[in-house]
Amino acid sequence: MTTQKSIFISGGAAGIGREVALKFYNAGWLVGAYDIDEAGLTRLAADAPGIVTGTLDVTDYGNWVEALADFTSHTGGTLDVLDNNAGIIGDLDIAEQAEGLIAKQIEINCTGVTFGAKAAYPYLKATRGAHMLSMGSASGIYGQPHITPYSASKFYVHGFTQAMSLEWRKDDIRVVNLMPLWVKTKLADVEAKSTKRLGVRIRTEDVADAVWKAVHPRNWFERQRQDYSVSFPDLALRLSARFAPAPVVRLVNQLIAG
Repeated sequence: MTTQKSIFISGGAAGIGREVALKFYNAGWLVGAYDIDEAGLTRLAADAPGIVTGTLDVTDYGNWVEALADFTSHTGGTLDVLDNNAGIIGDLDIAEQAEGLIAKQIEINCTGVTFGAKAAYPYLKATRGAHMLSMGSASGIYGQPHITPYSASKFYVHGFTQAMSLEWRKDDIRVVNLMPLWVKTKLADVEAKSTKRLGVRIRTEDVADAVWKAVHPRNWFERQRQDYSVSFPDLALRLSARFAPAPVVRLVNQLIAG
């Protein structure tokens, strides 16, 4: 059995997933990056030959089972971190979004995360102090117009994290959720007004650093934490939504995204 720590990343071929893969790989971890983007996986493998890569359609549960079996054949059957990173976005008002795109956002962003948890459970349970991390969003703080299905799917991720942190507590699996604002990836190439008013300032490296921090809690109090921001603005939005009066929160979001 390998003594290396291991991380499995869905959507690991590009953007945030690729950056997380490289950060953990350079820190000496055994990394599995799986994606439907085979060209991106080829580029990643060329840049970091030690990363284990493979094809994964997160909406196919059987594919999850196969991909995790493939990766954990390198780890001795354990898994330290599952990074539920894969996700897509659609913009425009709900009346203008294609039906297929609406369905795909729910399938990938919600069903994909859930399938990942179910398939990874035996491997996480076999590893003391394992983590499941899901890529949420600041759009899961307050519903955002013009990216409505995407925003709603990130509320699902938030609720899923809360429920799973209780469900898996007995197995010593810590469940956390990252909630950044817009990150400099293709995902931010949308017409949502919040990209103009808030800017797209977060780098993929910043998110990778936050993932690293989230799965390396410094003490018992840190281990109780479920939600992680990446920048000060998304932290401020998250805290204001929790403590400010509801009409104020609604007005702020109307100004940002209306």
